[in-house]
Amino acid sequence: MGEQSGELTNRISVLRAEYKMTQQALAEKAGVTRQTIISIEKGKYTPSLTLGFEIANAFGVDINEVFQYKK
Repeated sequence: MGEQSGELTNRISVLRAEYKMTQQALAEKAGVTRQTIISIEKGKYTPSLTLGFEIANAFGVDINEVFQYKK
């Protein structure tokens, strides 16, 4: 499989502000801890594809509006 050569970025903090949602509220909707949301927002943790979809669903948007992958 080799090393990951791209960069995954996200707009979680922007979307949380737009939807007036706290990290805790998003964590509860996505079924994870607040610390997990913090780590994802900071780019220190790469979520599973399933969790990525859960986060997108919490906002009611497409996953591509939350996460971007640049090679």
